[in-house]
Amino acid sequence: METPAETGGKNLTRRIVEDLGRAIVVQHYTPDTPFPFEADLCRQYNASRSVLREAVKMLTAKGLLVAKQRSGTLVQPEHEWNLLDPDVLRWMLEREFSIDLLIDFTEIRMSIEPRAAALAAHSATGPQRQAIVAAMDRMFAAERGEDDPLASDIAFHVAVLQASNNRFMRQFTDLTDTTLRFSIRRTNEYKGVSRASARDHKRVADAIIEGDPTLAAKRMRDLIQGALDLLLTAGGHPKRPEH
Repeated sequence: METPAETGGKNLTRRIVEDLGRAIVVQHYTPDTPFPFEADLCRQYNASRSVLREAVKMLTAKGLLVAKQRSGTLVQPEHEWNLLDPDVLRWMLEREFSIDLLIDFTEIRMSIEPRAAALAAHSATGPQRQAIVAAMDRMFAAERGEDDPLASDIAFHVAVLQASNNRFMRQFTDLTDTTLRFSIRRTNEYKGVSRASARDHKRVADAIIEGDPTLAAKRMRDLIQGALDLLLTAGGHPKRPEH
């Protein structure tokens, strides 16, 4: 069991990571500007060196910082950031809106989620199928005003990824949760609706529950393609090749 001091230290570490990570992503600190000295940050956050170093270590693992001999701690350029880290992606989505970022993420979804749906149709367990059905129930409840439209939509996509039983696809769930909180709002706005269509999602769920991998993949691909087309149109981009 953690002591109050250990809990407080972890909370402070997390606060420092959140503050500095966001500051780097919104370019308050850049590769061309000096990063604050350790002693200055310790005073700023009233933190011990061990707490601050743990925060810097976490930011380094996210690709935002690098330690170099004789140069100290430096901010990394964006192409070095770990975009698959949910924190990094969340900070990027919270800065000035970039439709291109959502397009790139939706392209990745096109590569992963149809296959996840096919695998779920092939090998999902009973409880995993129940989780997909429960998410669908929530989406229909949201259409009646009895549940949150965004949360229920995300729950469906996360349930499908979990039901794929592919360890790498299941690692994608946190990233999906983070990004869909931004992209779903945008695509619904472009469609002129306040929520995703539960009926369209149910078509995917039905194919999974019926154990039809080919149909499940096709319907999930169609679902995401619709979102991608909306984003491409809104961003003034031509349609991309079909996957």
